Amino acid sequence: MGNGILLLDKEAGFTSRQVDSLVQKTFGVKRVGHLGTLDPFATGLLLVGVGSGTKYLTYLDDGKKSYIASLKLGETTSSFDPETPVIGKKDVPPLDEKTVSSALASFLGKSAQLPPMTSAIKVNGEPLYKAAHKGQEVERTSRQIEVFSINLVKFEKDVIVFSCTVSRGTYIRVIGADLAERLGTVGYLTSLRRLSIGPFLLANAKKISEAKETDLLDPTVCITTMKHVEIDDTCLAKVKNGVPMDLDQDYGEKVLLVLHGNAISVYKRFSGTHYLAERGLF
Repeated sequence: MGNGILLLDKEAGFTSRQVDSLVQKTFGVKRVGHLGTLDPFATGLLLVGVGSGTKYLTYLDDGKKSYIASLKLGETTSSFDPETPVIGKKDVPPLDEKTVSSALASFLGKSAQLPPMTSAIKVNGEPLYKAAHKGQEVERTSRQIEVFSINLVKFEKDVIVFSCTVSRGTYIRVIGADLAERLGTVGYLTSLRRLSIGPFLLANAKKISEAKETDLLDPTVCITTMKHVEIDDTCLAKVKNGVPMDLDQDYGEKVLLVLHGNAISVYKRFSGTHYLAERGLF
């Protein structure tokens, strides 16, 4: 049985959870999870933890994500994507590439974004999409997001194709709907493809039908969000038992303790060079 991180190129029509189930069958494992859910209509990079690799997902760098999206102007849906019927139409005013590029540039930087009702965010313990399916509108809180880059790829008649790199938790379909509004019309995403998550690239991903055990990445190497500190064999039992550790220096808020290059545990700084166990990865 393999353990590690799998870079998958998700195909349209599958939920991220269905992809997990396919990985379970493909690799014959019970423990499978993913980082960074993609809606069924969306495609592209999905990080999947296989076996003990699921323990590492929380510590992977997913601070920035890149996408390419296609926005149809003149029509809108309740979910701002093709998964729900068209509920409204509005004429598209005369536009040119300069106007569209300028509107896209207005999204750069930090802003507050209201999550859509058709999202997995939980309010009072229930995902918003379940309330939406009941026809309910739930009060939501805006979240701080950041758009690091956003560029026009192509503009033809009523279709805008744009690329962007954004912070974790940003809804591209909301950006699409807001973009249409700034252009004086309505719109929804017809396609969305994720190109990267932190240092992980779609170019290195495999389709589920192509994935093999040899494609699993070493989860220790995948953790780039904290310092790796090598311990010796005499410390192994203490670390596995979660004994507090006094390290030789301050390594930051969190540190990955490894033995012979293999992750053993994540420790969190308590004060100075004194660290407490957060989670075992063995």
